[in-house]
Amino acid sequence: QAYSGTPPEEKEKIVWVRFENADLNDTSRNMEFHEIHSTGNEPPLLLMIGYSDGMQVWSIPISGEAQELFSVRHGPVRAARILPAPQISAQKCDNFAEKRPLLGVCKSIGSSGTSPPYCCVDLYSLRTGEMVKSIQFKTPIYDLHCNKRILVVVLQEKIAAFDSCTFTKKFFVTSCYPCPGPNMNPIALGSRWLAYAENKLIRCHQSRGGACGDNIQSYTATVISAAKTIKTGLTMVGKVVTQLTGTLPSGATEEEILAHSNLRRSPLVPGIVTIIDTETVAEGQVLVSEDSDSDGIVAHFPAHEKPICCMAFNPSGMLLVTTDTLGHDFHVFQILTHPWSSSQSAVHHLYTLHRGETEAKVQDISFSHDCRWVVVSTLRGTSHVFPINPYGGQPCVRTHMSPRVVNRMSRFQKSAGLEEIEQELTSKQGGRCSPVPGLSSSPSGSPLHGKLNSQDTYNNFTNNNPGNPRLLPLPSLTVVLPLAQIKQPMTLGTITKRTGPYLFGAGCFSIKAPCKSKPAPQISPSKSVGGEFCVAAVFGASRSWFANNSGLKREKEQSKQFVVESLYIISCYGSLVEHVLEPRPLSTAPKISDDTPLEMVTCPRASWPLVRTPQWNELQPPFNANHPLLLAADAVQYYQYLLAGLVPPGSPGPITRHESYDSLASDHSGQEDEEWLSQVEIVTHTGPHRRLWMGPQFQFKTIHPSGQTTVISSSSSVLQSHGPSDTPQPLLDFDTDDLDLNSLRIQPVRSEPVSMPGSPRPAADRRGVSTVIDATS
Repeated sequence: QAYSGTPPEEKEKIVWVRFENADLNDTSRNMEFHEIHSTGNEPPLLLMIGYSDGMQVWSIPISGEAQELFSVRHGPVRAARILPAPQISAQKCDNFAEKRPLLGVCKSIGSSGTSPPYCCVDLYSLRTGEMVKSIQFKTPIYDLHCNKRILVVVLQEKIAAFDSCTFTKKFFVTSCYPCPGPNMNPIALGSRWLAYAENKLIRCHQSRGGACGDNIQSYTATVISAAKTIKTGLTMVGKVVTQLTGTLPSGATEEEILAHSNLRRSPLVPGIVTIIDTETVAEGQVLVSEDSDSDGIVAHFPAHEKPICCMAFNPSGMLLVTTDTLGHDFHVFQILTHPWSSSQSAVHHLYTLHRGETEAKVQDISFSHDCRWVVVSTLRGTSHVFPINPYGGQPCVRTHMSPRVVNRMSRFQKSAGLEEIEQELTSKQGGRCSPVPGLSSSPSGSPLHGKLNSQDTYNNFTNNNPGNPRLLPLPSLTVVLPLAQIKQPMTLGTITKRTGPYLFGAGCFSIKAPCKSKPAPQISPSKSVGGEFCVAAVFGASRSWFANNSGLKREKEQSKQFVVESLYIISCYGSLVEHVLEPRPLSTAPKISDDTPLEMVTCPRASWPLVRTPQWNELQPPFNANHPLLLAADAVQYYQYLLAGLVPPGSPGPITRHESYDSLASDHSGQEDEEWLSQVEIVTHTGPHRRLWMGPQFQFKTIHPSGQTTVISSSSSVLQSHGPSDTPQPLLDFDTDDLDLNSLRIQPVRSEPVSMPGSPRPAADRRGVSTVIDATS
């Protein structure tokens, strides 16, 4: 367009973008994806775009052909979610089963029309097209979150949670710390836990651990902290300048918030995180105070010194990433809970992800599916890619260069006993990884936290507690720098001659693009003056083979196993770009070993222009039964019915569970047993752990059925070994009363094959001999 001189096509202005998790890409509950590895059936990417007028939903399946699923123009939309099918049981049924899938929308003009803007959540059925529920509020709504248990509505300083089956109010929180934006009230919702920013720290509920102080790293930390004092002065000047020029982003400033908090009796404390269990928390108001009990509170800890700006759980829900309003460092916490109270829980600060020394507000955090990579996107349009391990420790060639997650310790480390030596060294030095001896960076900052004397270790073992992760010592903290920083271009694909000097607003210096004498219509994102770009990122299987060659080399491309999934980034220009990430050992390293640090090469591989033009038709419900969102909702609901042991609507007859237990030899027992066995986890002995493949741990002994009991005495033939002369020679000389049967290795006369679940032998054969598995090493 730039070369030919044709006027660029007008595009609608994008206000927000987000990758959605719904039934369509739910790998755990959608039967279609249960055999992913054998069929290569990958879930599609689901993408939502909010325009200044209306919104749009896209699906990008593994074939790479983007498909528009929903498009509407009904005024600005602040937040929207496709609600997943709820979890049901025999006691709890879904009131809206025949209306699903549902779309929850917060629009400027609600269903009632009279309420102030953005004050109600409307739930529309994509199957019938009607509005099935409207929830009204007195104050504006900032965001919606949902999982298969609850729908969470985020207001200023408040959170309201509604049951997914009935949409009746379940609980509400009124003690959130206000954030200056872009996310006015940051929360993170996992599959079961909800994390939010609390406005004060209550000592009796405080969990062990939490954020470490600033004395974490080595020399670099000292340099950085020296630079911070200069930087604070600079930002103050910057703020005054931006206020004078009037380019301050909308939303409350920190000063206004502080003034607001002074009206209250107790001062607010920034940077505190509370995690609650949405299942066990009591109905009504959730109050974290000295008087309240800790029912439903999973953890309560300080995460930052500044107000929290953004949070996200990893797919398993055990790691929480938090960022503050400065955006220099992001913290990764591992949450280890205790069934009694939050004060017994431990919060391990595994990583500090250091972005840089300039200020930036975080708008999006995304994990890879194996939790080895995390991408943090800021309002400047840059996505920072960090390597992490779910269990902590320095990312290196061994942990991040294989397609699969590796154990925390290699086989060599385990057999060489390196961990014990390491522990001794750190306990002598005193700190976590601080260069100064005796300086610990534990939550209280006292040297006692860092040390673990031999008496503590001994007590742990005598109390039958070999290395309880919730007790001291806390794991050491690792500082990680981004391996890649992917920046958004200022305009998309337009090349023009430089017509004037470079003139950038705050925060635009990193975006290499020529300034234009006359900006094109699509150059204005949410705030082009301040250089703010809405960006969202997600990891997924590569789809670029389709773009590069239409299906010719698919098998070859798929057989080459990528170490990292592709990273998909959608920008405020509506272009979705697939970036291929290739980690490799540091090129400057003299020799490559397991512990060599990493570097990363990234390159954009494919692009999908998804932005809507005013000429596009709308795509509104009611949809046909073969619409992808409807098919997915049907599949997940069917699976939910089977899990709950209920009759799915429209199925031929009742499925009764007890039939499969009548006889072990019945046809369908195999599947039932396998499903059961996959849920079993057995701990056979306390540590130090000896792995199954390091030697035999089990002995199989035959117990004769009643009626054929063999009485063993010291003269019994079982206990005598026959020598070459065939004269019985007694093995042991002992009294019959002191006989310990377990200590004897009794060799049975005849060994029966072990009966396994689902084996084809008839049940009659099995009843003769019962097998005992004895787990003594």
